[in-house]
Amino acid sequence: MVNRKKVSAIIQARMGSTRLPNKVLMQIERKPLLWHIMHRLGFSKEIHEVILAIPDTKENDVLEQFAKQYKIKYFSGSEDDVLSRYHQAAKKFNCEIVVRICSDRPVIDPEIVDMVIKKHLDDNVDYTANNLQQTFPVGLEAEVFDSSVLQKANLEAKALHEREHVTPYIYLHPELFKLRNVEAQGILQRPDIRLTVDTKEDFELVSQIYNHLHAPGNMFGAKAIIDLLDKYPDLKKINSNIKQKPLEAV
Repeated sequence: MVNRKKVSAIIQARMGSTRLPNKVLMQIERKPLLWHIMHRLGFSKEIHEVILAIPDTKENDVLEQFAKQYKIKYFSGSEDDVLSRYHQAAKKFNCEIVVRICSDRPVIDPEIVDMVIKKHLDDNVDYTANNLQQTFPVGLEAEVFDSSVLQKANLEAKALHEREHVTPYIYLHPELFKLRNVEAQGILQRPDIRLTVDTKEDFELVSQIYNHLHAPGNMFGAKAIIDLLDKYPDLKKINSNIKQKPLEAV
């Protein structure tokens, strides 16, 4: 790795979810959904460490056990003030460049994540993402920002939706921060495809994708998924009626 600073991926996760409770530990190919996210990020060439940011409530003790079982770095903090939890996690582990990944992204593509990280490092901006304008399939989002930007957001964000989530204060204030959007190219330009897990239909689709593409030692990416869904359009119909809901704290 030749990164100028340490790059840390922080995954925020909790057991509570409005539409699909306990989804982060639901099993895909005999492993928890959250495990698959961690595993896939391990193929990144730009990320130095992966950290789990979880609520410090009894309901989420199982996530602490998960982290210990798989020897994952973790931080427990406020369930509702997710921005504070996230900032404290970054502070605990002396993060420099932070990559935000949500816990409902079981087919996150490390090559796309690396693309966003490289863009951020090359452009010397405050915040880089691939969903300021949605051009990639939903569920392949990555956000990258410096720890100093996260600290500023934690100090100055006051509105409830800014505290319940990590980055709205940043991307909703382009007058304060220099923003960059990474757009999908070629086959990856498929915002019509939904790969996030927020409902039982979403989970069924992702399970089917893994059933078709998963094999030991094989890290299938977004292009393979798109090819699969184009080849078998009935798969895409599984969650085609699900609407992306507003941001939810995780």
